[in-house]
Amino acid sequence: MSENPIENPTAPVEAGAYLLELVPMPVSDIDRAKAFYSEKAGFKVDVDVTPADGVRIVQLTPPGSYCSITLSSGLPTLDMPAGSIRGLHLVVADIEASRAELIGRGVEVAPVEDMGGVFYASFADPDGNTWTLQHMPWRP
Repeated sequence: MSENPIENPTAPVEAGAYLLELVPMPVSDIDRAKAFYSEKAGFKVDVDVTPADGVRIVQLTPPGSYCSITLSSGLPTLDMPAGSIRGLHLVVADIEASRAELIGRGVEVAPVEDMGGVFYASFADPDGNTWTLQHMPWRP
């Protein structure tokens, strides 16, 4: 059985595995986005570094996730229009509770929609990158 990377960040990568661990999030203002994700969305700030002149990297992780997002500047390979990411999914155990928690932190979250037994509620960061809370009742 594979080890949990959150509990053991040095766990080996198993042969044949392709672990998605980082998604670039294009934003226009790193400080504003960092505040939104850490203070409103509840993501953990893992890294905030300036490894070279003109380069900044901020990495944040949603609660319980194995995958993080990165906010960056000065890296041409990650240059994308701010707000161009759509529909990243955050799978939750209780969509109403998760939605209420985000609303309580100041995030505007759309009402929950039942799409044939799978439930969704969406929100956006200050640049318009969109996220979707997803709840699948059969999934423990």
